[in-house]
Amino acid sequence: MYPLLRPLLFCGDPETVHERSLAWADAAHRLGLAGLAARRPKPLPTRAFGLTFENPVGLAAGMDKNGAHVDALSHLGFGFIEVGTVTPRPQPGNPRPRLFRLPEKQAIINRMGFNNEGVDALVKNLERTRWKGVIGVNIGKNKDTPNDHALRDYLHCLERVWDAAGYIVVNISSPNTAGLRELQHGDPLRALLAGLREAQERLAAQRGARRPVLVKIAPDLDEAALHAVASALGAAGVDGVVATNTTIDRSEVAGLRHAGEAGGLSGAPLYGLATEALRRLRAHLDSSIPIIGVGGILSGADAVGKLAAGALLVQCYSGLVYRGPALVRECVEAIRRRREQGVRR
Repeated sequence: MYPLLRPLLFCGDPETVHERSLAWADAAHRLGLAGLAARRPKPLPTRAFGLTFENPVGLAAGMDKNGAHVDALSHLGFGFIEVGTVTPRPQPGNPRPRLFRLPEKQAIINRMGFNNEGVDALVKNLERTRWKGVIGVNIGKNKDTPNDHALRDYLHCLERVWDAAGYIVVNISSPNTAGLRELQHGDPLRALLAGLREAQERLAAQRGARRPVLVKIAPDLDEAALHAVASALGAAGVDGVVATNTTIDRSEVAGLRHAGEAGGLSGAPLYGLATEALRRLRAHLDSSIPIIGVGGILSGADAVGKLAAGALLVQCYSGLVYRGPALVRECVEAIRRRREQGVRR
């Protein structure tokens, strides 16, 4: 049904449609109708970060910023769901409009700016969630927190979400919080990673359970920067990497309506850039550190391409806007066929 509904959905303001779609999904879940939205794929168990995922296709962060819709979204067949980005204190994000479609290229530009209700609200939502699949929590810093104090914000979120999360992603790569990407480089990155690793081990001992901590990187790093990031991540012993966030590059959409809007570009034009960054990261990164491949997946072939580049798991978001829920099952089945051919990744 989604191809029939999409023209109607695309008539409205993107952010309003997004909010209404989540409300409709919640209503369908309450009425027991959510399963009609998509055929759930058969399990394809995948082991990563010490966790077992029902299948290797997940929902990327950004769709459910406050962890309020996990039960409804789980019916779409995801093997895992990542919520957030969440910050210590609530913040409204950037002024509207801040979300734009570029349908000619199956792309989206957003400059949301970590709009969320704060980490305490997210934790309360996750405590009410009944879905038993793996839930990742993507954490960030508040807009008005200087980079010199960013670690404080990340540690606050880390401690608050620890018990509710299956894994935790440290977002230092969004282009929509001024200066955030500076944390991907040099001494700021090393200091941040050291503080997070110390807290991770302390919390694991205190709470009696360890949580994998991953880092999400940008696709816009040049070769030298990517090599340096990989070295820092390896030295810190991170559990995994999410590659990648959105891009500030506009070469693939130049001349299109909204192409000049500030923010991060996602969707089909991101695929090549994000996948190449993933491939180069895999070459530089210790082979024991798994990667989640995200960015521009609009088909099962795209998902397989991420695995071929070195990912163990994949995530979708913008592709769902253009393809609908059927994309999830298509990706799982494409990966299943790859495994049946004897290729693990």
